Amino acid sequence: MTAKTAINAVILCLIIDPPYGFILCLVRAGRLTPLTVFERADLKNNALFMKMQVFLCYNDSMKIITLVENTVGPAGCPAEHGLSFYIETEHHKLLMDTGASDLLIRNAGQLGVDLAAIDTVVISHGHYDHGGGLPAFMKANRKADIYIQLSAAGSFYAMDGRDKPPRFNGLADEVIDSDRITWLSGDHRIDDELNILSGIGHDHPVPEDNKRLKVCIGHSADGSVPAENLIQDDFRHEQCLAIRDETAGAGGMSADSDHLILLSGCAHHGILNVMDRFREVYGRDPDVVISGFHMMRKDGNYSDKDISQIRETAHALKSAKTIFYTGHCTGEKPYEIMHAVMDDQLRRIRCGDILIDTSPE
Repeated sequence: MTAKTAINAVILCLIIDPPYGFILCLVRAGRLTPLTVFERADLKNNALFMKMQVFLCYNDSMKIITLVENTVGPAGCPAEHGLSFYIETEHHKLLMDTGASDLLIRNAGQLGVDLAAIDTVVISHGHYDHGGGLPAFMKANRKADIYIQLSAAGSFYAMDGRDKPPRFNGLADEVIDSDRITWLSGDHRIDDELNILSGIGHDHPVPEDNKRLKVCIGHSADGSVPAENLIQDDFRHEQCLAIRDETAGAGGMSADSDHLILLSGCAHHGILNVMDRFREVYGRDPDVVISGFHMMRKDGNYSDKDISQIRETAHALKSAKTIFYTGHCTGEKPYEIMHAVMDDQLRRIRCGDILIDTSPE
């Protein structure tokens, strides 16, 4: 017994399988590919709808692959402290962030991603673990438009402990000096599909770990960083990418319904503030959010305040009609706490993961 929904030339089949519950399968060119399994309990808590929503909101040209993340996934790609996503839409092949090094070049090759074909790059903020791969990328690709907030050209530092000197955390000089970069001062609509959002507010608490992240407002003559010249980073250089998919409706959605994906880097403003900014622009929740939540403590010690804020954030996100993918700076313990609240509405990102792939074979 199957329930079928047509998406362009693709069919999704919901197969009832007694041992497991329900299996959502993709049917294309006579081939049946299992996508995800639903338990019978999902019928009682709306999880069935939430899980199907991820697959029903894309046309047959959507693909999102994690090129770089902190942890090794099933694909076996090497990992690093960084983040990068490869995205294919109907009209674009793009990157959201580039990781910390040239690792994205090697992982793209392993995953079959042609970096020379990329037409757009968006860098979420001015930290090395998101823009550190740009020098290698710009050698591999001579045509892509690269969008960064002008304030991301600042001199950023991280304080890793009282006994350690400030650690440079910003973008390389060759990036800042490059004539390839389109420097932005606020929101920027690229086209009907891609929209860059900035100007995120602070109505909700920001991550506590932000306190150790600084901006240098002046170096000494010898190039050193005087403590009095390190001020708190307000992350005005942070930007997010909204992707609009104008596919005809599916799964009960109207034919003129747009499907919206929101990608952020670390959500240094706090993921709830990022969500508020999106709602301010679009008037509703995104269908999918892909972002780090910057809840990880480097020393692994989480205070009662930390845990309370993590749980409160999870409960707030659970009320959204959104699937969330997270990793990188979120941290293992925060992820576990949030997943206990959000269940399958929250999903883990690992290096090499194919998050969405409904593209033709």
